[in-house]
Amino acid sequence: MTQQSKKIDEEALAEAYNRALSLEKSGNLEAAATAYAEVLALDPEDHGGAAVRLASIGRGETPLKAPDAYVATLFDQHADVFENVLVDQLNYCVPLLVRQRLQALGLGPFQRVLDLGCGTGLTGGALRDMAEDISGIDLSENMVEIAHEKDVYDTLYVAEAVDFLDDNDEAPFDLIVATDVLPYMGALEALFFGAVDNLVPGGLLIFSSETLPAETLAGRDYMVGPHQRFAHSEAYLRDRLTATGFEIIEIGDITVRMEGGEPIAGQLVVARFKP
Repeated sequence: MTQQSKKIDEEALAEAYNRALSLEKSGNLEAAATAYAEVLALDPEDHGGAAVRLASIGRGETPLKAPDAYVATLFDQHADVFENVLVDQLNYCVPLLVRQRLQALGLGPFQRVLDLGCGTGLTGGALRDMAEDISGIDLSENMVEIAHEKDVYDTLYVAEAVDFLDDNDEAPFDLIVATDVLPYMGALEALFFGAVDNLVPGGLLIFSSETLPAETLAGRDYMVGPHQRFAHSEAYLRDRLTATGFEIIEIGDITVRMEGGEPIAGQLVVARFKP
């Protein structure tokens, strides 16, 4: 591909994507869906998350997960302002909730901790004094660079969570944490099986998820919500965890964050691997 044609492709991509967003905003969902299909044709790796947006407006199949290219691009772009927006503007405090629940349940300290989707290190920072060794993983290279500068983690990787769990041959962990990871995944079997393969017997998995009212989920295990993030039903979480070999210690309702001034409902789940 020549430099010139690549440039034209990028211009066409930007034009189609902006057109799709504009049509979606105006309520013309059929035309928006056609434009998002154009975006996907121009960019099959889907850096802009067109597949997720199609599902969000009810015009496409619900994907099994958000595209890796989309998640990496999204967080690479926002790495510099991530903490300011998430903590100060969206009132995100899940890492502190994780710490509070561990302490309230009398769990820890931990030898080896794995922080999936570590971002800039909010969860690692919250748990640092409760762990001998903490590893962090994130798809976004820019996020990992910021986490590295904080000197919170003993080891950091740029990787997709399930890929890392599949490939890892280091010693198992006694705690795996995943805060704000499930909103970018639909089907959770691979994540839970990957966690089992990387936990010591009796090891803990703690994660946050987002959810929607039962009438909105309408019997579905998961769906893409209005903010282009995946929401999961509690019944699905319980079913998949139990089927994978986890014992559920607790599932608590939480406010994950604020969005447009409205609280986003979710769960904080603590489960133990029982072989």
